[in-house]
Amino acid sequence: MASRNPQPEPTNIAEYSVSELAFALKRTVEEAYGLVRLRGEVSGYRGPHGSGHCYFTLKDENAAIDAVVWRGVFGRLKFKPEEGLEIVAKGKITTYPGRSKYQIVIDELEPAGAGALMALLEQRKKQLAAEGLFDEDRKRPLPFLPGVIGVVTSPTGAVIRDILHRLGDRFPSHVIVWPVRVQGETSAAEVAAAIAGFNAGSAADGVLPDLIIVARGGGSLEDLWGFNEEIVVRAAAASAIPLISAVGHETDWTLIDLVADYRAPTPTAAAERAVPVRSELVNGVRTFGIRMAGTMRRALEHWRSRVTASSRGLPRRDAILGLPRQHLDTASGRLLQSLRANTQSHRAALAREAAALRPTLVARRLANARDLLIRLDRDRARGLRVRVERARHRLDAQGKLLGTLGYHNVLARGFALVRDGQGAMVRSAGAVHEGEVLDIQFADGHIGAEVSRMAGVQSGPDSAEKIAEGARPGPKRRKTSKPEPDGGQGSLL
Repeated sequence: MASRNPQPEPTNIAEYSVSELAFALKRTVEEAYGLVRLRGEVSGYRGPHGSGHCYFTLKDENAAIDAVVWRGVFGRLKFKPEEGLEIVAKGKITTYPGRSKYQIVIDELEPAGAGALMALLEQRKKQLAAEGLFDEDRKRPLPFLPGVIGVVTSPTGAVIRDILHRLGDRFPSHVIVWPVRVQGETSAAEVAAAIAGFNAGSAADGVLPDLIIVARGGGSLEDLWGFNEEIVVRAAAASAIPLISAVGHETDWTLIDLVADYRAPTPTAAAERAVPVRSELVNGVRTFGIRMAGTMRRALEHWRSRVTASSRGLPRRDAILGLPRQHLDTASGRLLQSLRANTQSHRAALAREAAALRPTLVARRLANARDLLIRLDRDRARGLRVRVERARHRLDAQGKLLGTLGYHNVLARGFALVRDGQGAMVRSAGAVHEGEVLDIQFADGHIGAEVSRMAGVQSGPDSAEKIAEGARPGPKRRKTSKPEPDGGQGSLL
C-alpha cells in the first residue's frame, strides 16, 4: 500500500525566495549592462510626479521599457521629455524588484537628431499659434526714438559689441545690458527672467527701458533651442515693452521671432531698426527748416501781392472821411448852444426846488418829529412800569400759594416727615422693617432713628406715630438744615 504523503525526491537544484531571486536578477542586469544609450519614443509622459520624479515609457515598433528620471537629474536636463518625442537616453539598466520589471534610470537625454527637434518645434509652434501668441494684431509699434534700450544677451560675446558700436554710430543712446547665458540648460530661464525683470523695473539702475532687444549670434538648431522654449515665448508675449528679436543669422528662425514685435535678421540689424541715424535726422530737420522758411517767404509775398491788389480798389482816405468830418463840424457848431440851453434849464429847475425849501417848513417838521419822540419815550416808560407791576403781583400770588401748599407749614404745626435709609418717604408702617435706620424731619431739623421693635401695624394717620414711638435714637444725628427749596417738596403724612 503506497504512502499518502510521498517524500520529495532528492535534488541538487538551489532554492530561492522571491526577494533573493529578484535582487539576484537586479545585480546580474546592472553588472551585465551598466551604462547604455537607448533610442526610443517617449510614451505615457504626464510631467513630473508629485515627488518631482518622472516616469514614462520608451518604445519602438517591437518593444517597450520603463524609464525613470530622478528629480535632481530632471532639473539639469537640457531637453525635457515630451509625449511622442524620439529621444536618445543615457542611463543605467536596472530592475524594480517590487514588480519584477526592468527599467532604465536616465542620467542624460537628447533628441534623436534634428528631425526630432523639428517635429517638436512644429508641435510647439502649432500649440502657441492656437493660443493667438503669434497674431499680428497683438504686436506693438516700435518707438521712433527710444531714450533707454534694454539688451538681453551675453555680456562677453561679439553680439553686444556689435550692437553698442552700431548704436553709437547711428544715434548714441542709454543702453542697459541684462547679462544672460544664450546657450545651455539655464539659458531659457535666464532670458525669460531678464524680459520680465525689464518690465518690472528690476534693472541695475531701476529704469524702465523704452525698447528691449533679445540678441544672440548664429548657431545650430540645438544651440538656439533655448529661444524655442515655451517659457521664453510666453515671457516675450507678456512684455508690455516693445521687443525686437535678433537671434541667429537671417536664415535662422526661432519661436521668439514669431512672438516678438519685430524680427531682425541679425543683432546689427536690430540696432539699426532700434534708432534712426542722428545725422540724417539733423539734415532732415535742417531741410525742413529751409523748406518752411521758403514756404513762409512765398506765402508772405503772395499775401502782400493780394493786399496791394485789393488796396487799389479801395476809395481814397479823403473820400471815406469827408462826410463824417462834415457831420462832426456841424455837431460841434451846435454843441456850445446846446450846452448853454441845458445849463439854463437846470438852473431854473434848481431855483424852483430852492423856493420850496423854506426854513419854517423844516422847523415845523423837526418840531413834529421831536414831539413824537417824546411821546413814544413816555409811553415806553409807562408800559415798562405796568409790566413790572403785573409780574410782581403774579410772583406774590405764587409765593402765597407755595406757602399754603408747602409741607414746611405742616411741619411747623407739629407734624414730622419720615424717610428711610435711601431718602425715600415712608408712607405706611408696613413699609418699615425692624432694625432699619430712619430719618425723621421736624420743622427745625432732622434726627436719626433705628426701629428696635414693631408694634401692631394699623392703617390710618396714627400708624407713623406708633412707629416713631417704637424707634430709638440711632448712632448718627444729622445737623439742622434749612427748609428744602420748593423743588424738593414732599407729601404730607
